[in-house]
Amino acid sequence: MRALVGGAAPDWEVRDVDVPAPGPGQILVRVHAAGLNRADLYMLEGAYSPSTKTGHVYVAGIELAGEVEGAGSDVRDLAVGDRVMGSTLGAFAPFAVLDHRHAIAVPGSLGWIDAAALPVGLSTEHDALVTQGGFSAGDSVLIVGATSSVGLMGIQLAKALGAGLVIGTTTSDEKASRLTDAGADLVVNTKTDSLVEKVTEATGGAGVDIALDHVGGQLFADLLPATRIGGMIVNIGRLAGPVSTINLDQLSFRRLRVRGTTFSVRTPEERGEVCAALVPDVLPAVAEGRIRPLVDRVFAFDDAREAANYMRSNQAVGKIVLELPEGAAP
Repeated sequence: MRALVGGAAPDWEVRDVDVPAPGPGQILVRVHAAGLNRADLYMLEGAYSPSTKTGHVYVAGIELAGEVEGAGSDVRDLAVGDRVMGSTLGAFAPFAVLDHRHAIAVPGSLGWIDAAALPVGLSTEHDALVTQGGFSAGDSVLIVGATSSVGLMGIQLAKALGAGLVIGTTTSDEKASRLTDAGADLVVNTKTDSLVEKVTEATGGAGVDIALDHVGGQLFADLLPATRIGGMIVNIGRLAGPVSTINLDQLSFRRLRVRGTTFSVRTPEERGEVCAALVPDVLPAVAEGRIRPLVDRVFAFDDAREAANYMRSNQAVGKIVLELPEGAAP
């Protein structure tokens, strides 16, 4: 099969590779669409190496939607033809193997393009907001870097779960309307406005209950005075870099809890728990349209380099998706 391969050149190369065989506990997925993520670019740059990456040269892509083509031993709850979405290395190919615990059922209302835009964002934001952040209905939530595809998902998720106030940040006034369309009650442009002043004003001087940070860098320091006494800050991404100088007095006097999170070093069992946690509340919200896939552009498989360059341009507001060719045989 023709697959996009990374690690052999500065960009992905199209190569003929063998169709993978599902091992114990794995399913073989016929991939119809695959989502692009910053992690895909970081892997090309050598700055990101997930535990599932076993060699320098690898089949690229970490997010897919498709139908079950076959299964290894120990798979009981999935059958050939089932519609699934999920995250696994090797998604930029007509066929990929996926741990059955990481397969998320695709609601019948979604097509393949929309389904491919969901699994990474849903699992990342639900885990950060609910499992790590301890969210409860009525909480106020600040999402830093909200114009990213994952951040936009966080806005929708917080609203669907009953957040009392959702604040999103951007660095572009042109993108602000996309945040309000996604459900943000307040948008702060961190290039032109003081994040601390805007959040403090919106929360009656208290600060937000939970801050989800996708940016890192020095902006992270502003989250301490923008979060209420006893509140939670969860760092998810570091688009502005991994280094920040913070005021420890603000951390201590406000008795803040700070947590970092990543999926790159989690065990398959832990990632299975993250996916299972979506079933009670999140998937019904997707099926009912309260959480919607937000797709910016769709590219053909053969235009993958153009898609990567578009992501590098930072123009996208929402998900970039690759559409896989039909008709490939396993």
